[in-house]
Parts: sequence; C-alpha cells; structure tokens
Amino acid sequence: MQSTLRKRWGLISLALLSGASALAAAESWHPASGPLLTRWAAEVSPHNAHPEYPRPQMVRKTWHNLNGLWDYAITPKAAPQPRTWEGQILVPFPVESALSGVMRRVDATQRLWYRRTFKLPRLWKGKQVLLHFGAVDWEATVWVNGQEVGTHRGGYDGFSCDLTGALRPRGEQEIVVAVWDPTDAGPQPRGKQVREPNGIWYTPTSGIWQTVWLEPVAPAHLQELKITPDVDAGAVTVQARGIGGNGKMTLKVQVRDGRRVVREGEVEQMISTRSLPPQILPSLTLAVPEARLWSPESPHLYDLRVTLFADGKKVDEVNSYFGMRKISLGKDANGFLRMCLNNRPYFQLGPLDQGFWPDGLYTAPTDAALRYDIEMTKQLGFNMVRKHVKVEPERWYYWCDKLGLLVWQDMPSGDKSARWKGPSGYDGEEMQRTPESAAIYERELKALIAGRYNHPSLVVWVPFNEGWGQFDTVRILNLTRQLDPSRLVDGPSGGNHFPAGDLIDHHQYPGPGLPLQVTDRARVLGEFGGLGLPVKGHTWQDEKNWGYRSFTNATELTAAYVDLLQKLTPLTQTDGLSAGIYTQTTDVEVEVNGLLTYDRAILKMDAAAVSSANRAAAGK
Repeated sequence: MQSTLRKRWGLISLALLSGASALAAAESWHPASGPLLTRWAAEVSPHNAHPEYPRPQMVRKTWHNLNGLWDYAITPKAAPQPRTWEGQILVPFPVESALSGVMRRVDATQRLWYRRTFKLPRLWKGKQVLLHFGAVDWEATVWVNGQEVGTHRGGYDGFSCDLTGALRPRGEQEIVVAVWDPTDAGPQPRGKQVREPNGIWYTPTSGIWQTVWLEPVAPAHLQELKITPDVDAGAVTVQARGIGGNGKMTLKVQVRDGRRVVREGEVEQMISTRSLPPQILPSLTLAVPEARLWSPESPHLYDLRVTLFADGKKVDEVNSYFGMRKISLGKDANGFLRMCLNNRPYFQLGPLDQGFWPDGLYTAPTDAALRYDIEMTKQLGFNMVRKHVKVEPERWYYWCDKLGLLVWQDMPSGDKSARWKGPSGYDGEEMQRTPESAAIYERELKALIAGRYNHPSLVVWVPFNEGWGQFDTVRILNLTRQLDPSRLVDGPSGGNHFPAGDLIDHHQYPGPGLPLQVTDRARVLGEFGGLGLPVKGHTWQDEKNWGYRSFTNATELTAAYVDLLQKLTPLTQTDGLSAGIYTQTTDVEVEVNGLLTYDRAILKMDAAAVSSANRAAAGK
C-alpha cells in the first residue's frame, strides 16, 4: 500500500513539475536490454529514481528532486546545441547503462546533451534558487533559459549553479546540460573506466550519474560545513563557509544526542561586503562531555543543527551529524607500529570494493541497493572496505557512518598518456604527467578530500594504486596529509614505495604476504585473494570469465578462503600486520573474484564459515 501511494505521489509530483505529458512518458519507460540486472532494477522508474535527499550531512527541508526523464541527444563535439532530441534518458543513470533506458556509448569526439523543464513552486518566489549536481562525468556546461549559468570539470565531485538571474518570472524554466567525457582518451581521473572493457577494466560512465536537485535559499546562506571531532579533547569543531550577507552574521551550532541537547554555542562576524569568502566565519568548538565514541561495533552518531542569522534574522538552517572517532598510529605491546582506532590497536579487515553495478554501472539502482552491499560486508564479519579508484555518492558514506564500516578511499586513477620516467617502471620510479594532467589530478584530489571530509567512517586516503599515474609521490602524499591531518595516508598501495605517508602497502595474489619491515609506517596488505568462481546465470557473459585463482564450486571456494584467512592470522598477531583487504566484494563484468555475484543475487561462499574466519583474523 505504501509503495503504491509513493508511486502515485511521484507521478503527481512529476506532472506538476513538468506537465501532464510527463505522465505518459513515465508510464512507457523501461530499462534497456542489458546483459544482467539486479533485483532492484524492477523498483526503478521515472517517478522514483533515487528520491532520497542526496546530501545527508547538509540537509535543508525545502528542495526539489530533478531526477527522472530528461531529453537527450548525442552530437559531434563541436556541434551547437541540438534543436531536436533523440529520445529520453532516466537521470541519474549514465547513458551507457541499462537503467538509463538508452545504453549507448559516447566517445571523445562526441558530446552528450540533456534537457528538461520545470516550474518553480510559488513559495520559492523571491528566493535565490540553486541547482545542484551530485556528479557529472566529466566536463559539464549548464544553461538555464538559454543563459549559461555554470561549467564544471571533474567526474566525481558535486557542483552547484545559481539560477536566480536566469529564471523567468513565471511559467516553464528550461535546463540544458552539455557533457564531454573522453574516458581513457583524456588526462582526467577515470578509475576503471575504459573505452574497450577487458579484464579488470570496465564499461565507462558518461554524463550525469548522481542526483540533480533544486534548493531555494536566502541571499545570505551556508555553502559548506567542515566538521572535525577531537576524541582526546572531547570536543567537536564546526567551520562554516557561507555566501552573501551584509552586517552582523551569526552562526549558531547545536549538538544533540537524540532528543537531548549536548551543547550549543554561537560566533559572530561583521561583514562589510556582499560575499563571505571561504572560512570568513570563525570556527566554533563545542565540548562533547563523556562522548560515546564511534566504531564499527558501536557506530554512534551525534546530530548537528547549524543556523545562520543576518542581523538577528534567521536566513538559513541545515541539519548534519558527526561521529566522535580518532584514527592514528601507535605501538602495540610488542613494539609494532599499528593502526589505532580511538587510541587502541585495531586490525582492519575488509574487501576491495569497485562500486560497479550491472544495470547502473557507476550508479546503484536504488538507495536500498547501496545499503545492501554495506550490510552484507558487515554480516560477513568485515569491519572495513576499500573503495577502489571510485568515489561514491554521499549516501553510500552515510550508510557506512550509520551502520559502522570503516572506509579507505582511493583517489581515482587516470591519464593513460603518462609515461615512466625511469627504465624500471616500478620500485622507486614515477610517472611523467603533463602540466595539465597534474593540475587536473590535484584539483580533483582536493575536491575529493573536501567533499567527503565529514564522514566518520572514512579513515584512510589512498592517493595512488600500483603505480597507476603515480607522480611527485612524496609531495602528493604530504599534500594529502596537509589537506586532512585528521586521517591516515596510505603510501602508494601495492608497491613503488617512497618514504612518505603513514602506511607501507603490499599486494599479493592470492597471498597473503607482508610488505617490507619499516619503523615509520604501519604494515598493511592492501590487496590479496582474488579467488574466482563464475555462477551460471549470474555473469556478465556466459564464457571467458576470469579470476586470479579459479574454482568450480562453492565448497572449494569457501575452503580456499578459510585457508587464506588462517594464513593471514599469524601475520597480524606476530608480524605486526595492521590491515588486510580481500579482492573483492562482487564480481564486476568478466571479473569473477567477488564474494557476491555481480547482480548481488548469490553469496558464493558459506556465510558462516567466512564470518567465522574473518572474525578470528580480526581478533574478534
């Protein structure tokens, strides 16, 4: 009954926003015929495409979701805006995916165009209107009613446009978005996306692949929050970034634990211009007495309410949250340098997670699907996950925060044109990037760190993996630490080590194995395992699937996994290993190394045996 009501309300909302003709289009929509679908694909339709508020750490009550059917066209890159449209695409699913309804490739010589209309709610009259994009891969230009309102380059970070000056007084408003994405023909970060998928390289994602939404705000409003817990001091610091205003600006912050107000305070700043540049408002530190610490075993979250006043009048309010959590290095009783969680040695064990979906590619079919992967990881006895050369929508990190799963976050790799400086191509050598490529990498690294900074689940940054595009290693690792001193920085994951970062990271298939012994970094096994098993009826293709090691049935596979974990245990107990990362959460396209099939329909091993082995290896 509730799902029927939601569907009806979604269709009514769609009609109000875009006209009654949208109803017919929504009813006739269906996904393209892809190689493999998840069970959540049946729940996807134009009226409910990711309806959740997409930014859990900066929530406003009033907003409007623009996910749904947009017009689309694919043209030569140099062509002007099309006058006619080829069909409709379901946003926020990438054009190459089945759930977009299109499932077409877009190459570096082409441009992807989107168009839709909307009507402003009457209550928004007199407000500034912001248009937000969760992520668009890779270069996007946005027009509203024929006027350019913004451009952005970066496939993984969100961006916003102020539409106010381009809006018509009444009637329909038109949004047009043009996207260019060269995938591996360009110098930008793109992770595992390639134009010719094979092996460990997968189908590309182009265009809008995260939620698009509208928000009305006052001329003076909050743009960004930076939340830093301090476990040792028993306090949390909130830094707000705002824009607009003139006169006395007051920031009020309230910390709540359920219904109980823990602390509240405020800071003031006189503003003599119409803008607030970054960090113009002083930071505010509030005590959190007898704090309940966040951990995978007890993922306790505190609520935040942040309110902005201009000359005593409330102009903006957002809700957020944080966890009191500390990640650091420290020596154990045997003198080994270990990763510590809340000042205690804590062995981290989890899967390598690619974040791909057979029906949505970079975009999970639903929020429930996002949550499912995290719940399964927890149920199997893991306490962490390494997000491999991909960045997820913020709601994925929200579920990690909420359910209790530590996250290692890779910076997506890229730039196929980079070349090794030296003859070895490894072990102390680095890549040569063009100035443009290096600048793009650094810009997107900074955006990644700023955009995911507030999540307590995230504990390790991984700037480089296996030498892919690795350059200026010591400088980049140090830059990462400067941008976020509250977390650990993995030295290049999988080899090509330099004397920088907090971790020395070794890869070994099937393994396990140990990195070199050093005194200034904790030792971690950044990848191992890769035990493969194709399950008929649940693979991307029927034949020619592969794994690092292949098995023929679940019994053999489970036994091999348990044997690996039993070999891992003494490395953690007697050799000071601080973390182990098993490849991988799910199968991805032709790669069948997953604990789960690509469609998430089948767990390929015995759950009880895997959970028992994992908990024993983690010392639980």
